[in-house]
Amino acid sequence: MTISLRKARTIIRKALEKGREMNLKPLSVVVLDAGGHVQAFEREDGAAPGRFAIAHGKAYGAVMLGMSGTAQMARAEQQAYFMDAVNGLFGGQVVPVPGGVLMRDKKGAVIGAVGVTGDTSDNDAAAAVAGIEAASLSAEI
Repeated sequence: MTISLRKARTIIRKALEKGREMNLKPLSVVVLDAGGHVQAFEREDGAAPGRFAIAHGKAYGAVMLGMSGTAQMARAEQQAYFMDAVNGLFGGQVVPVPGGVLMRDKKGAVIGAVGVTGDTSDNDAAAAVAGIEAASLSAEI
């Protein structure tokens, strides 16, 4: 299964709604498919233009490594050399912090990842989870 544009738009809409509900700073949300390709992206008014690269890096690391941003951060803290090597392999595109959330279908297969940035990493992750769950998918933070 892949992530449809309709579901990607639902994820973004609901993640942004969650951000407003939580009174977060302006968010940027990207949805990647299982191959790490951008399916959809939105940046709220007032969000810095560089937020696309951060949101993408959070989601890209999650989908390419098959581990959430939270797990990547723990790995980076335990084995910085590993995450440095991985980031070198992926051209510096990996941002190993919470806010990169894997999406799984009903069978448990990874179908992509969501990257959210703009507030604290934990708040970014909460917004991503809200979006993913609104699309009837499972989130792995």
